[in-house]
Amino acid sequence: MPAQEEASVSISNSVIANDGAPAVPRRKVTVLSKRQRKIRNALVAYSFIAPNFLGFAVFTLGPILFAFALAFMHWDGSNAITFAGLDNFWRLFEDKAFIAAFWNTIIYTVASVPATLLCALGLAVLLNQKIAGRNFFRTAMFFPYVASLVAVAVVWNMIFNPEMGPVNMILYTLGLDPKNMPGWAADRHWAMVTVILFGIWKNMGYYMVIYLAGLQGINAELYEAADLDGANSWQKFIHVTVPQLGPTTFFVTVMLTIQSFKVFDQIYMITQGGPGTSTLVLVYHIYNEAFISWDLGYSSMISLVLFFLVLAVTVFQFRRQREDEA
Repeated sequence: MPAQEEASVSISNSVIANDGAPAVPRRKVTVLSKRQRKIRNALVAYSFIAPNFLGFAVFTLGPILFAFALAFMHWDGSNAITFAGLDNFWRLFEDKAFIAAFWNTIIYTVASVPATLLCALGLAVLLNQKIAGRNFFRTAMFFPYVASLVAVAVVWNMIFNPEMGPVNMILYTLGLDPKNMPGWAADRHWAMVTVILFGIWKNMGYYMVIYLAGLQGINAELYEAADLDGANSWQKFIHVTVPQLGPTTFFVTVMLTIQSFKVFDQIYMITQGGPGTSTLVLVYHIYNEAFISWDLGYSSMISLVLFFLVLAVTVFQFRRQREDEA
């Protein structure tokens, strides 16, 4: 019988006891074909992922598809939905708040991604050394990432208070004129700097842990070979550590970029997009349009723009990574 054909062989021979007792039927044995085994295994696998997929489809995929359709509609959440065509799209170019939010998001991403990456890498290299209290400092650096955002934001605002915050007090002690003191979150010229510094401080501990994992995966023989060649610490870092951390750096860059484009919580807790529109970003603008103005169609169009912006940047990063590996 060929293995490719479906086969079902049943063995039901009766076993007759020596003393003439009634026949005892033997258990049926079913031999499945290769195709049937694949189907059965697939059904078992799908049964395990079905609950999670149903939750994803109902609470994530469905709303995403609905938001894409809603981008071309007018809806305030209570009245009937009406077709808008491209009205919401053309409105983007006339919305000064959207233009400000778009450029603020770009500025935040361009400033925070490389700064967070460098701080995380520097901390990882430092705390990968055998120094006293290494585990304590690792925990301390990681703590802001897992701490309550509300509590952290309140403390941050107290530290950078323009009038009695310790940062400005230190600057005053160093001789800075009180008239030239930064206003931090209360000053439209310094508010974005405050938010960027907060984002770097809060996130660098998490990516430090990722870099620590990458550093511990580097073969020690590479450093031994570099020592034999007479390389100093900086040369070993540039020619051994950095190339070996290439995949880790790529992962961190992609994750940081996506996270920066979606920044919302720290904006909401520290500046709420102000003063004016100096720290207004796309996600916060979506929040304002959707849940303050209840213009759900227009907010969905902004979400669509943000989606394609993140998609384009991510695809570009992956293509650059492939070109570098080629």
